[in-house]
Amino acid sequence: MKDITIYDIARETNVSVATVSRVINDTAPVKASTREKIMKVIEKYQFQPNALARSLLKKETGTIAMILPDITNPFFPEVFWGAENAAREKGYTFFLCNTAGEYSRESEYLSILREKRVDGIIFLGGRINLTHCPPALYQEVIELAKLVPIVLVNGHLPKSGLHRIYTDEEAGAALATQHLIDLGHRDIGFIGGMANTSTAQSKIKAVKKKLREHELTLNKDWMKTGEFSLQGGRKLMSEMLDQSQRPTAVLCVNDFAAIGAIKAALEYGLRIPEDISIVGFDDSPLSTAVIPELTTVSQNAKELGELAVETLNLILNHKNPKKQTILQPRLVVRSSTGKWQG
Repeated sequence: MKDITIYDIARETNVSVATVSRVINDTAPVKASTREKIMKVIEKYQFQPNALARSLLKKETGTIAMILPDITNPFFPEVFWGAENAAREKGYTFFLCNTAGEYSRESEYLSILREKRVDGIIFLGGRINLTHCPPALYQEVIELAKLVPIVLVNGHLPKSGLHRIYTDEEAGAALATQHLIDLGHRDIGFIGGMANTSTAQSKIKAVKKKLREHELTLNKDWMKTGEFSLQGGRKLMSEMLDQSQRPTAVLCVNDFAAIGAIKAALEYGLRIPEDISIVGFDDSPLSTAVIPELTTVSQNAKELGELAVETLNLILNHKNPKKQTILQPRLVVRSSTGKWQG
């Protein structure tokens, strides 16, 4: 059977091409009997509108892209899940771009997405989490944003004017630190995250501030930065436990690092939380899949994704959404923290 076109449907139903287009795209009222006649022919030939042709006509593709740094980190799929559900309700489909933490891949995807003419981009991690984004990487995003709306999630490019959706990570780290202090801990450490990222630095800043409020300090030997991964958390916790003086509690940059820290602590023969308390960050699905279950800080991952899509949709419909939407974190207390008995 030859491919049927909108012109064939118009000819067979004895109506104009414009009328068929109105039915297919639902852009204007069409008499019920005429609509029914057209739909019968569409079903008869199982007609599928040409998406490319439609995008050229409407200058829209109905697609949103998400760029994220690590698909294996459960936090990012949670954000994507929230975004995808919101996008489906609004009629969008998704391109998912995993950069593996490489800025060169980010650049490749930005170029590809421009060629694909996506309607909007949601950007997580990578260059937007650097405390000082290199000018070339910064400018690349700014230039594309002149053509395609870009929403940043949990990241920032200062003075860019781009829309941001983010959780107050400093407030989350302060909540976690206060929780440990309330449990009687005075020797508190920090693990994970690259030192040149705002994700790590904002949490370290909050921990130091909260400790100062209680006339405590963050021992520099108990502040270990590195990777965001499970392996990184395990390695950094091992380094901390190899010291003659150990903290009684540790806050980790994310749940991945926290689970690595738990593995290391168990390997050193420590009981959790009797000998050491461990707190994660993100409240990812992994936090309840480990024993003991992880005390952590929820970043409202799904809501971040939903709000990013909502913001893009408002921009695409020529509305004027807020430039910044801030979500408040929540402390989720489970079994990995307990009162210090020392």
